Amino acid sequence: MQFFKRFFWFFAVNILIMVTITLVTSLLGVNRYMTAYGIDYQALAAFCLIWGFGGAFISLALSRIIAKWSMGVQVINPENASGMQKELVQTVYQLAQKAGISKMPEVGIYESPDLNAFATGPTKNRSLVAVSSGLLQRMNRNEVEGVLAHEVAHIANGDMVTMTLVQGVVNAFVMFVARIIGFAVSQTVNEERRHLVNMLVVIACEILLGILGSIAVAWFSRLREYRADLGGARLAGRDKMIAALQSLQRSYGSMEADNAAQSVAAFRISNKRGGFMAAFSTHPPLEERVARLRELPGL
Repeated sequence: MQFFKRFFWFFAVNILIMVTITLVTSLLGVNRYMTAYGIDYQALAAFCLIWGFGGAFISLALSRIIAKWSMGVQVINPENASGMQKELVQTVYQLAQKAGISKMPEVGIYESPDLNAFATGPTKNRSLVAVSSGLLQRMNRNEVEGVLAHEVAHIANGDMVTMTLVQGVVNAFVMFVARIIGFAVSQTVNEERRHLVNMLVVIACEILLGILGSIAVAWFSRLREYRADLGGARLAGRDKMIAALQSLQRSYGSMEADNAAQSVAAFRISNKRGGFMAAFSTHPPLEERVARLRELPGL
């Protein structure tokens, strides 16, 4: 059932993005960037910017809804919360206040044996912090507070919007360069084959450049993770932040959440990739994160 939910939301969001952006580019006329004289570079740039940023920002705007439905996040009602749920909400609220967030994030729990958590939402004041049931069951109070502080730091740092902007820039760049290369290559063949050659070259370039772009996005995400660790240490204390990361290290085998919704994947507390695939990892190695925290003075 969970798989079908995720597939439905992935399909529905992508259809919504395609329809919305197609309408916008048609109304603005920037989808007609090919002229009798070649490429209209201004129209092409506008077309790529709308597609590149439009898709990223629509996904961001819907990120809380996608998280709740695709991952089964149950948002805690602060008025009816008790026991562990009440403590969880109070901890997030205290951390958010300390971080200077004016409107408190929603707090939720989702069923998963993985030790994981994420923050998502279109703005600081429309955010969600969610933790897995596995994390709550297997971490002590200090470790949970360290994880929550890390996620609240993501919100306070504006990482959701920042990563969306980075992804939008990469998307637009990939589309723009791929179409220029496709047009240039298509001019080297006879006219009957130009449309097919242009289409195939654009697809191939978008795949290749998209892979290179994802490496750049992942690198930037790793930098944001170090910053969120620092923010978490300032909010909850360095010892609690280190304890949370070390708890994840001890449970390394259960940290992969490959089925997590893509719109929230960048804000998980951890993921695991090694070798060449480490270049695509959105999170640095846990041992490096712990080492950096230990080296920071004055915390």
